[in-house]
Amino acid sequence: MGRVVRTAPASGRIAGVLVTTIDYHTGGEPFRIATSGVPEIRGATVRDRREYARNSRTVDAVRRFVCHEPRGHSDMYGCFPVPPDDDGAHLGVLFWHKDGFSTACGHGTIALGAWAVESGLVPAAPDGTTDVVIDVPSGRVTARVACRGGVIESVTFVSVASYVLGRDVPVRTARGTVLVDVAYGGAIYASVPAKAFGLTVSAEHHDALIAAGREVKNALADSEVARHPSDDRLSGIYGTILYDDLGDTDLGGVGGNPHQRNVTIFADGEVDRSPCGSGTAARVALLAADGRLGPVHGSHEAGSGRVLRHDSIVGSTFTARVAGTTEVEGRPAVLPEVEGMAYRTGEHRFTLDPRDPVGRGFLLR
Repeated sequence: MGRVVRTAPASGRIAGVLVTTIDYHTGGEPFRIATSGVPEIRGATVRDRREYARNSRTVDAVRRFVCHEPRGHSDMYGCFPVPPDDDGAHLGVLFWHKDGFSTACGHGTIALGAWAVESGLVPAAPDGTTDVVIDVPSGRVTARVACRGGVIESVTFVSVASYVLGRDVPVRTARGTVLVDVAYGGAIYASVPAKAFGLTVSAEHHDALIAAGREVKNALADSEVARHPSDDRLSGIYGTILYDDLGDTDLGGVGGNPHQRNVTIFADGEVDRSPCGSGTAARVALLAADGRLGPVHGSHEAGSGRVLRHDSIVGSTFTARVAGTTEVEGRPAVLPEVEGMAYRTGEHRFTLDPRDPVGRGFLLR
């Protein structure tokens, strides 16, 4: 299929014609935080606000304005901060990408934790750990920000409960039938070894990995494993995780720690440069079900205390572990913690010249 230019509709006013942002990257994946110029997004909860944003031409016009070219690109990612559901959280957030609004984002939660502490939104001691509590469409998550000498050293994304939805689901592709595992980590992900397509997770296979990820996502779009067990607003295969299993490593004298490299193809062919935070949570659920990861505290079961080293296609790394176990709708579930780091890359004041014929946003892909 050839590449086409998709221009955004001219309808949908961009509030104030000035949108300011603060940009970060987490493991190489961009995260653009819109700090002003976003119209009111109504709703009693963050999940309700996501539905409002999805159906508002005005809000979506701002998403396109800061996400699409010429200010962004087809792999851009970011958010609109919104009020939290209640006083138990510091802020709420709506995550967005080139095609719309997502239900969860681990790399974005890590960036938001860094931003909240660096901006002073959440006061933090110069030494120690500060929790930034965030309401996202899939639930309440925490960015645990570790500082030393007033400098952020790492941020741990504490995920919503994550669990397996399907194992060995057959999917017919152009390269034959592959067996896919499906799990929820705030969004629903399909996981399949890259070798099932004759590929490895490497930049040289970039285009083929995108094609494989799209095939799997599209094939499972209307399947039962793509349905959230309690809220259909969270349904749908958000992305396909193609991974290489690199075996087990020794960490701190403890053996058997899984080491994997992955690339997550989400939305319509968007490529996550990071190891994918919510995707890592979904992988933790699958590895825990396989006995390769387990609870950190007070357990002597197989996999207990082990750590997943999760590398990305660009060589960045998250580490992840099971912090606890629970049940969701009668399903066994785990509580993943994913550690990474985010770095500020810049600040922007985006404007629109009313004479600009393509300035409201377009995508070349």
